Amino acid sequence: MANTTIKQLDLHGLRHDEAERQVENFVLLNKSPLSIITGNSDKMRNIVEHVCNKHKISYERWDWGEIKIL
Repeated sequence: MANTTIKQLDLHGLRHDEAERQVENFVLLNKSPLSIITGNSDKMRNIVEHVCNKHKISYERWDWGEIKIL
């Protein structure tokens, strides 16, 4: 069987001004599917969605604190 481990970026502990660059590097330098843990922060979810929309990357909110890059 193939290894189905999904790369994950956890944004806990990052400042909002650092998060956009981290998310952008993560989604552009890795193959999907990917997982980004945003926690309960609306601001972090908005940052992830902004980066995905900017680069026309498909995503979906998986649960309250996680966004999957498709």
